[in-house]
Amino acid sequence: MPYAKAVFEIAKARAQVEAIGRELDTVAEQIRAEPTLHDFFARPWVTPAVKRGAAVEIATRLGLSQLTRDLVGLVATQGRAAHLTAIAETFRELVDRDLGRVRVQVRTAVAMTDDERAMLAARLQRTLGGSQVILEEVVDRGLLGGFIAESGSYLVDGSLEGQLDRMRQRLEKG
Repeated sequence: MPYAKAVFEIAKARAQVEAIGRELDTVAEQIRAEPTLHDFFARPWVTPAVKRGAAVEIATRLGLSQLTRDLVGLVATQGRAAHLTAIAETFRELVDRDLGRVRVQVRTAVAMTDDERAMLAARLQRTLGGSQVILEEVVDRGLLGGFIAESGSYLVDGSLEGQLDRMRQRLEKG
């Protein structure tokens, strides 16, 4: 996404990368959480100037920086407000790559303790080549136990179901 890359370069030059990332997540979540906002920005008969005004007003009320307000206004003017979530995700990926971080989505049957979280992050960090690991934990009541960790094409299935499946396959092979 060219918008995310351009804002990343400006934010990096201003040493505001983390703050801008949080702000982009905030505004994207606001639009995602309010279907009427999403619908408003998707309407072709609403003029770009009106969309820009609304977007800048939302960003101002959220207390966002001038850089983020300018981006949100530009994106709305260009009819791309629905893409703010993708822009925020791409921005986060650029930041993570620049800082040597890897995000890992972890599904668990129950919430992990701080010690379990730290142990899993350290183990994944060694496995993923030393990159700093940021765990994005989701409690999945559908799991019987254990965890499933995913980052890109990397998958670790430490769930009870996964272990039982592997055991079943070994028994079938004999």
